[in-house]
Amino acid sequence: MACRFQAFADCTDAGEDMRVSQEVLDAQGRWKIDGKPVRNAGLVLFFGGRALLEDPAAFQQMRQRHPAAILMGCSTAGEICGTRVSDDTIVATAIEFEHTQLQLVTTTVGDAADSRAAGRRLAGSLDSPGLVHVFVLSDGLHVNGSELVNGLRDRLPQGVVSTGGLSGDGARFGRTLVSANAPAVEKQIAALGFYGDRLRVGFGSLGGWDPFGPERLITRSRGNVLFELDGESALTLYKRYLGKHATGLPATGLLFPLALRVAAQQQPVVRTILGVNEAEQSLTFAGDMPEGAHARLMKANFERLIDGAVDAARISQRLADGPPQLAILISCFGRKLVLKQRIEEEVEGVRDVLGVHTALSGFYSYGEISPHTPNADCELHNQTMTITTLSET
Repeated sequence: MACRFQAFADCTDAGEDMRVSQEVLDAQGRWKIDGKPVRNAGLVLFFGGRALLEDPAAFQQMRQRHPAAILMGCSTAGEICGTRVSDDTIVATAIEFEHTQLQLVTTTVGDAADSRAAGRRLAGSLDSPGLVHVFVLSDGLHVNGSELVNGLRDRLPQGVVSTGGLSGDGARFGRTLVSANAPAVEKQIAALGFYGDRLRVGFGSLGGWDPFGPERLITRSRGNVLFELDGESALTLYKRYLGKHATGLPATGLLFPLALRVAAQQQPVVRTILGVNEAEQSLTFAGDMPEGAHARLMKANFERLIDGAVDAARISQRLADGPPQLAILISCFGRKLVLKQRIEEEVEGVRDVLGVHTALSGFYSYGEISPHTPNADCELHNQTMTITTLSET
């Protein structure tokens, strides 16, 4: 399907500095504004519960308050505002740039097989002089996230990195939505290009899970659908390891992700389950599960999960050359299930690193897009805290 240009915003000379304010819509339909409102926003990023995003009224309210802004958002498995983590709200972050231009494009996918081509379409539409970064929000259930990332890498200019995440739907795994200057819909991917030499972008992505059990060979798979490990039904094997947790699949699968290693020297990436097919005895993951690769079960380590969020913040800060004005936090829903009442500790750890003057916004996702480290290739991750920081100089 063709790529659609949704908007182009020239945010230069809007004021004396990049400014950020946040607005939160609660489940009762009340808006609360944190900080001094931004009056000339060029961009509003918003993340919210599916039920609120399905009601076009919330989108229209944001449009009324920010008539000239690009509006970009998605459904979530939890929303982040400052150090607060909530469910079934909308967190809207309005950003006024001084020197940065923006371009928003979208595409739709019929099924996961179109994911790489979709990434190429988006990247090709944004490849214009001055491009410095691409932020992506994708449908979380109909897209093969690793193939989407591969398509972006195929067409983006050398040195231009993409970050972002796959939209969520709490523990329901029913419908995930993306909004791009219009009410949110399924099967959409939105990509936002940032242009200008005064923008500083940082990023970091780390996990904190411990492997257990033997490493197993993927002996039969198709794209992101896994059928067999070591010649045995993957679903049967997975259920045996999960024990009592197996009845809650696919949601409980987030508690026990797989570490995927394609090559001997490659740093493993983490994959979590999006769906189960009892008839086929298969598991569907957020990204590719290639035949010949090796997979190993993982389990949570509370302290290492929090330490991973803190270290991701440190990496992103180093790249940003100083305290950023905005940090976009995208953390996996599986981390939220494990940390439970301690969930805000990982966000508080990020705050401790980035400082009180950095606005924090974000969501809990079905997959995270970022390089592991500054010199690594962009990948789809699961079970990580991925941070994108923005500031202007």
